[in-house]
Amino acid sequence: MSLFLQITESTLPQPTEERLNLLELVFKGGFFMIPLVILSFIAVYIFVERYMTIKKARKEDSQFMNLIKDFVASGNIHSAQDLCNKTDHPLARMMAKGVMRIGRPLKDIETAVENVGKIEVGKLEKNMGTLATIAGAAPMIGFLGTVTGMIRAFYNMSKAGNNIDPGLLSGGIYEAMITTAAGLVVGIIAFIGYNFLVSMIDKVVHNLETRSVEFLDLLQEPSKK
Repeated sequence: MSLFLQITESTLPQPTEERLNLLELVFKGGFFMIPLVILSFIAVYIFVERYMTIKKARKEDSQFMNLIKDFVASGNIHSAQDLCNKTDHPLARMMAKGVMRIGRPLKDIETAVENVGKIEVGKLEKNMGTLATIAGAAPMIGFLGTVTGMIRAFYNMSKAGNNIDPGLLSGGIYEAMITTAAGLVVGIIAFIGYNFLVSMIDKVVHNLETRSVEFLDLLQEPSKK
C-alpha cells in the first residue's frame, strides 16, 4: 500500500515555485521605481568617478617634495617651478603657487598656498553634495511610493464594497513594499559610498596640510640662521 502511494505521489504534478527576477520587481514597483533606478545609476557613476579621482590625488611621488626642498634650498626656483608644472597633482599645484611667491612675506606665501589648497579640495568634493542628496532622497521616494501604494489598496477596497477580493489589495501593497525596499537599498548604498569618499578626501587634505607646513618651514629656515 505504501509503495502504491509513493508511486502515485511521484506521478502527480509537483507544484513549481514562482520566482521573480530583479527586472520583474522593478516593473511591479510602479511609477516611483523610475526615479529610484535613475538615482541608483547616478549614485554609482558619481562614486566610481570620484573614487578614481580621489585615488589619483592620494598617490604622491615620494621624490617630489624632496626635489622641491632641494631646489628651493639651493635657490633653483626655475627648476622647482618646472617640476610643479610637469606634475599633475593637487600638491604640485599648491607648491607651484608657493614657489612663485618666494621672496614675498611668508604670510602672503602661506595665504596663496592655502587658497590653492581650498580650490583643490573643492575639486575633490565635486558632486559629493549630489551623492549625499541621493542618500537622503531615495528612502523618502521609496516611502512616498509606499504611501501611494497603500492609498491605492484602500481605494480599491472601498470600491469593492462587500465583494472584497484579496487580489484588489495585493497589487497596491506589493507596490508599496517594493518601492520601500528599493528606496532603502539605494539610500544605504549612496550613504556608505558618500562616507567612504569623505574619509578618502580627509586623508588627502591631511597630506596636503602636512606638505604645505613642511614647505613653509623650509622657507623660514634661512631667517632662523
